[in-house]
Amino acid sequence: MKVTLIRHTSVAVEKGVCYGQTDVPVATTFPEEAERTKTNLNGKVFDKVYSSPLTRARLLAEYCGYTDYTVDDRLLEMNMGDWEMKRYDDIKDDNLQKWYDDYMHVATTNGESYPMVYKRLASFLDELKAKDYKNVAIFAHCGILLCAGIYAGLFPEEGCFEHAVDYGGIEEIEI
Repeated sequence: MKVTLIRHTSVAVEKGVCYGQTDVPVATTFPEEAERTKTNLNGKVFDKVYSSPLTRARLLAEYCGYTDYTVDDRLLEMNMGDWEMKRYDDIKDDNLQKWYDDYMHVATTNGESYPMVYKRLASFLDELKAKDYKNVAIFAHCGILLCAGIYAGLFPEEGCFEHAVDYGGIEEIEI
């Protein structure tokens, strides 16, 4: 099965702020970015379209013409816990340095770790593999696209952030 993952467009959040699962608004550049994504999708027809429940993913799906999508909570971005909507520079938490030192394995305070995100996405993809689809689209977030790339063997966990797609970018995997 071919799975096309599409990252949401830029958000109206100041750089350096943890926004994870917060339902933040899209940036004013949404029309231009969304049009570029729509052009890159080139009218592809999918057997099934899924989206994160967050507005930034759903708006892009709808702009690109995929209004009949299924929302799945397993496609949410990483839960940043107590750090949601705080500037990294303003976080006063002893766990922050531990997370900086090993962000691929340490959970945010009262939030998630990447293995937790990977586990919920892997659950979604394992379930998806059992379906009789040939071509699926998923509108989601950077963390989800990275976990999907690891799941599909596109790149290893180590250094995976080097493979992060831009806002509105597309990643394709086979499962």
